[in-house]
Amino acid sequence: MNIDKKTQKYDRQLRLWQASGQAALENSKVCLINGTATGCEILKDLVLPGIGSFTVVDKKEVDGADAGISFFLDEDRIGTNRAQAVTELLQELNEDVRGFYLAEDPISLIENRLDYFLQFTIVIATDIPEKPLLKLSEALWNANIPLFIVRTIGFIGYFRIVQPEHTVVETHPDSIMDLRLDVPFPALEQYAKTFDFDSMDNMDHGHIPYVVILLKYLDQWKKDHDGKLPCTSAEKKQFKQIIESGRRNVDEENFAEALANAWRAFTATKVPHQVQEIFNDPACETLTANSSSFWILARAIRDFVANEGQGLLPLAGSVPDMKADTSTYVSLQTIYRQKAKAEIAIVRSHVNKILNSIGRTSDFIHDDEIDSFCKHAAFIQVIRYRSLKEEYISDPKKADIDRWLQDPQDNIVHYVLIRAIDKFYEANNRYPDAATFFIEGDPEEATEESKSEFELLKTYVNILLSEWQITNIPDHLDDYIHEICRAGGSELPNMASLLGGLVSQEVIKLITRQYIPLNNTSIFDGIKSASSTYIL
Repeated sequence: MNIDKKTQKYDRQLRLWQASGQAALENSKVCLINGTATGCEILKDLVLPGIGSFTVVDKKEVDGADAGISFFLDEDRIGTNRAQAVTELLQELNEDVRGFYLAEDPISLIENRLDYFLQFTIVIATDIPEKPLLKLSEALWNANIPLFIVRTIGFIGYFRIVQPEHTVVETHPDSIMDLRLDVPFPALEQYAKTFDFDSMDNMDHGHIPYVVILLKYLDQWKKDHDGKLPCTSAEKKQFKQIIESGRRNVDEENFAEALANAWRAFTATKVPHQVQEIFNDPACETLTANSSSFWILARAIRDFVANEGQGLLPLAGSVPDMKADTSTYVSLQTIYRQKAKAEIAIVRSHVNKILNSIGRTSDFIHDDEIDSFCKHAAFIQVIRYRSLKEEYISDPKKADIDRWLQDPQDNIVHYVLIRAIDKFYEANNRYPDAATFFIEGDPEEATEESKSEFELLKTYVNILLSEWQITNIPDHLDDYIHEICRAGGSELPNMASLLGGLVSQEVIKLITRQYIPLNNTSIFDGIKSASSTYIL
């Protein structure tokens, strides 16, 4: 079989996010603000899997420090525009990806031409001070364009995702099986009754699908227990003993599978809690012409559950591998698939009614999108992020930060210091200067100049904590202030590479709308090799 070059090139990732995810990547436009070492590592990990295009916005000229820490710059590029230099080198990684650059000051661009950033699928901001960052964040928030805020300072890595809402259908759970053992549909019940266990020879008996075995003995159990499922530990053990009693010999793998999957018979089929919350969401209740396909489909599924589904989601239609002969297994697969197909058709009719009611044409949502939504309906997710304005100004999580800060091992201390050095930068137009700081971080060897650098940053830390009404300042904070001063706002190649992998992974999740991205802040301490996530 001939495989086209594109499939060969992207074979491994196609296995992860399929053709639909790859298409989303290839249609994406990513903007990187500042061609830092960390920013370049993020773009590297996006260019290789094949994003559509990227644009680097950076006015800075390459200097010796840039060439020393970035794998995408060398001595020959010193004195040239950094955006142009990194764009040319990054583009060599994948001929399918288009690279652009804009040799302008990002802060000036934010102040004077903010709408420039609204053309992109995702914006990644590195080393942007607080005030312009807030302005950029608000504009992108209003346009529903995801913003990634990324910082590496010495051995500390930080990134934050800012977006009003992110919906996911293909969350990629370990299994999407929905066998309906406790509430079998008529075709499945009828099929299970065609198996006469007692009259079968040993060969056929050893090839009864475990689904049929569980249905037989569960039906027998419910008849003897007023229609109730096994509930207590004793009842579950007794149910397994009944299955074991039907086993003719220890070599019957199908009965071993039935025993291993007996828990599926104990589990009542119902709408999961997180899906019910989505059904109850105002966005699902009140649809408009501006509603996304996700919310239209969620409403259609909700209507199906309330009517034809009799309280249950559409059947996923997937059947696991099991011990059975080919014809029996294919017959079982067909029963589940036909039921799933029939229910998808009903959901399609609900979708058409909704689209008609909000003034949308039926082709707004394609059949393959409905198929996927029905298949994954039990695992859909909605993530709503807090805005940067909420985090920074209107509603800082003071109590949470105070509690976390008291733990010497908690990474929230790095968040406090990152926010403090932003205040430092705003007041002094520079970050703490590592060149004037003491060697090896030993306070005994500190110069007067370096001590003043430490005291100055500590002042901004105290100002920040005071604004958050945090008065119980832990003693261990001084050690971290010394370390952040020693780092001096510098990047390290290994930390840049690590953050590149972490951030690019989350970017891909948002672009493909597959897998579940984090909400909303991640901090990595390279000294302790420990990571933490926070909702801030």
